[in-house]
Amino acid sequence: MIKHDVKNLKLAAAGKKKILWAAKQMDVLNEIKKDFKKKKPFKGVRIAGCLHVTSETANLARTLKEGGATFYLCASNPLSTQDEVAASLVKDFGISVFAINGENKTTYYKHLNQVLDFKPHITVDDGADLVSLLHTKRKNLIKNIWGGCEETTTGVIRLRALADEGKLLYPVVAVNDAQTKHFFDNRYGTGQSTLDGIIRATNILIAGKTVVTVGYGWCGRGFALKAKGMGARVIVTEVEPVKALEAKMDGFEVMPMIEAAKQGDIFCTLTGDIHVIRKEHFSKMKDGAIVCNSGHFDIEIDLVALKKMSKSVKEVRPFVEAYTLKNNRIINVLAGGRLVNLASAEGHPASVMDMSFANQSMASLFIVKNYKKLEKKVYDVTQDTDDKIAKLKLKAMDVKIDKLTKEQVKYLSSWEIGT
Repeated sequence: MIKHDVKNLKLAAAGKKKILWAAKQMDVLNEIKKDFKKKKPFKGVRIAGCLHVTSETANLARTLKEGGATFYLCASNPLSTQDEVAASLVKDFGISVFAINGENKTTYYKHLNQVLDFKPHITVDDGADLVSLLHTKRKNLIKNIWGGCEETTTGVIRLRALADEGKLLYPVVAVNDAQTKHFFDNRYGTGQSTLDGIIRATNILIAGKTVVTVGYGWCGRGFALKAKGMGARVIVTEVEPVKALEAKMDGFEVMPMIEAAKQGDIFCTLTGDIHVIRKEHFSKMKDGAIVCNSGHFDIEIDLVALKKMSKSVKEVRPFVEAYTLKNNRIINVLAGGRLVNLASAEGHPASVMDMSFANQSMASLFIVKNYKKLEKKVYDVTQDTDDKIAKLKLKAMDVKIDKLTKEQVKYLSSWEIGT
């Protein structure tokens, strides 16, 4: 048996069903997998993944393995691991997994280190925890690293900060910034799956509620749009003027958090920043307000401050903790402030992650082909790759589009023709 640390291998049968069900909805990744299986571009390559251990991620792992890679996987969030999927990857597909749902911080970092112990050539991150560890406590392994890929906004922020300080020690592709990733995944995936997580945790009706969307990036846009579609009154809070203007022009109310705090029934943070809901906001909230996060790390809600304001904390439903304030008002926090869509639901639909993991696969291939000449900086996914993935997705959806005529091509590349 390959090296692993999962909850229970007896869960594998249920996990395999989930993995194969997801695979049927991942048409683009399946096309890439066929090509990889034939060409074996990753033969002899070791890839370490720090990702949400879900049925969709399992199909990325299978794709890279079909391409010849040896893939090692650990969790990028302690609450997002699907234990049955982890078991199946080990037992049915021969992929080393180190992830257990609910693992504590010590185990979480032990698993990260176990994956790095295999001396990977490529890192595939969701949140840049592998990159961070390699740049601090495991610098001795940098000599083995050809490059990396980063899945999410928060991770890209960390990487660009490293690069701006001249401290990034190997090239990384910002997969998150591909149009076919952030447009699809962040807008449509986060929008739907976040509401799914809130509903599964609370079983509340969204229609008629006031929903406060904290942040109007791609994730915030998607969440606000879906909440509005379910009949909610939506308020957006922002710090960037252009995004605030966009939210207003999209038909949403825009106001400071201190004002929104008085009105909201449900609050969801989607910013990637720290403490965007704080003590002064909790003090204004209604009795029974629901607070959750759909950003990558559990830092967006200041839970330390909330606990200090509270006389008791009690789990009232799975994934729901009621904080009773000293004035007896209750604030309900979902999933311990972690990613609500993955902690209390199943994350993005497979057809959404199809796009994200198609980009991860192609970014990994880009590194294998070019690592000898890449600089120590953050690279964007190429436009050609974006277009290729979009075309494959349209084909899978049986959607046809027009092509430019020769006359149109000439016109778009010339300057002579005017009024």
